[in-house]
Amino acid sequence: MEAASIFAAIDIGSNSFHLIIARLEHGELRPIEVLAEKVQLGKNLSDHQLHPDSIARGLACLERFQQLIERVKPDQLRAVGTNALRQAWNRHEFTDPAEDILGTPVDVIYGHEEARLVYLGVAHTLADDQLERLVIDIGGGSTEFIIGRRFETKRLESLQLGCVSYSDAFFPDGSITKENFKRAYDRARVEVSHIRRNFKKGRWEEAVGSSGTLQAIEHLAIAEGWSDEGINHRSLKELRKKLIKFQHVDAIDLEGLSDRRKSVITAGVAIALAIFDGLDIDTLRTSSGALREGVIYDLLGRLSHEDVRERTVQAMLTRYHADHEVADLVAHYARHLGESVAKPWKLSENDIDLLGWAGRLHEIGVGIAQKHYNRHSAYLIENSDLPGFSQGDQELMSRLLRGHRGKIPDHLFDHLPSKKREKAARMVVLLRLAVILKHAPVLSVVEDFNAKAKKHRLKLTFPDLWRYDNPLTIWEIVESKASFKKLGVKLELTRGSTPS
Repeated sequence: MEAASIFAAIDIGSNSFHLIIARLEHGELRPIEVLAEKVQLGKNLSDHQLHPDSIARGLACLERFQQLIERVKPDQLRAVGTNALRQAWNRHEFTDPAEDILGTPVDVIYGHEEARLVYLGVAHTLADDQLERLVIDIGGGSTEFIIGRRFETKRLESLQLGCVSYSDAFFPDGSITKENFKRAYDRARVEVSHIRRNFKKGRWEEAVGSSGTLQAIEHLAIAEGWSDEGINHRSLKELRKKLIKFQHVDAIDLEGLSDRRKSVITAGVAIALAIFDGLDIDTLRTSSGALREGVIYDLLGRLSHEDVRERTVQAMLTRYHADHEVADLVAHYARHLGESVAKPWKLSENDIDLLGWAGRLHEIGVGIAQKHYNRHSAYLIENSDLPGFSQGDQELMSRLLRGHRGKIPDHLFDHLPSKKREKAARMVVLLRLAVILKHAPVLSVVEDFNAKAKKHRLKLTFPDLWRYDNPLTIWEIVESKASFKKLGVKLELTRGSTPS
């Protein structure tokens, strides 16, 4: 097969890991391999710590997946982590070795970004009509709710409802009683009440379910004769009665229910019933599309220059009234510097993209206050919902923006993985230089100034005439050497062949 036409996505969920490998044919994805493995990465997640056994199960699963993705080009593979990794403070104990196994970053995504990608995956399986749809995805640690039309989302929400976390919390010993089912239902009903106003019936015309939990419930409802297609309110109530009669998850014996789903199906039904009651849903049909398909379609958009991240950055610039001309100038310099030193400093294409976007966003904090605007810019990027960006992307851009001017805080990189701190520090140096260069007159923009790097050294060379015309900029670069040194980079500024 043509390697250029093969794409893959890995969904690292709280309950299951999913792998899809697909071939692009005439603009449509044709699955080649689809695998799912119950890992329960989020099981026994306490005090925001992944359990060592869960980490071991997850890494073993990825090693098996790796055998199939060897034929996929690195830029055509994406792995995303969801709620368990969002919640885990020690997630790097999993993501660092996972990235070594897969040869690609593991992007931990926020709940709203997960919802957007789920909707994208589902939308490609539905009729291309004008119906407003509610899409629901019950995962192992969170449940996503999306209202959209065609391929565009209108409302996104992610709640802490998951079949693994609820199984641990309300059915910890596997016992199924009316009392613990009701406690699970009541807790889920309270959570759903928080979004009822915007997601209740009347805000949408059709409800669609994604994920293995809702598909498993549909299969059970059809097998028992409670439904001909999809899930209805009656089938959920009947399934509730039947599950309670089993008294224990190990005793569950329902036609069409896989062994790997038994331990979480009761919690899944409690959550589904609470959602139906809370949002006045009568019937819901399921879709084969899910997060993993959405990840591939989003990846295709990035590769064909229809990157949702560009729209996100543009929206932020507009929202905070940033100067677009200055933003583009800084981004130009940042990308130029990044591309010049990419090989010796091991900057990936994504690193250079993030550097450019950070350059465009560097002044958005001025919309809050001029004083310490870099801190405001950093806060906005770290805490906003930015479609298309992973949690790690936002954290890195936030650190770049926090460090692009003023003193370098000692704690600047504390929340980044240790193996990524050196690269982040070097990217801060490049962004600081790009911001300094914006103060030169626009008519004096230099397209061919030279930047070279070797290990911890960075050499900049400017044409003599440009140096003569912009003494303040040269002075500011020289004055910044101490800051660059703190970031681990020794700067050498040259005039022609003579160091200054």
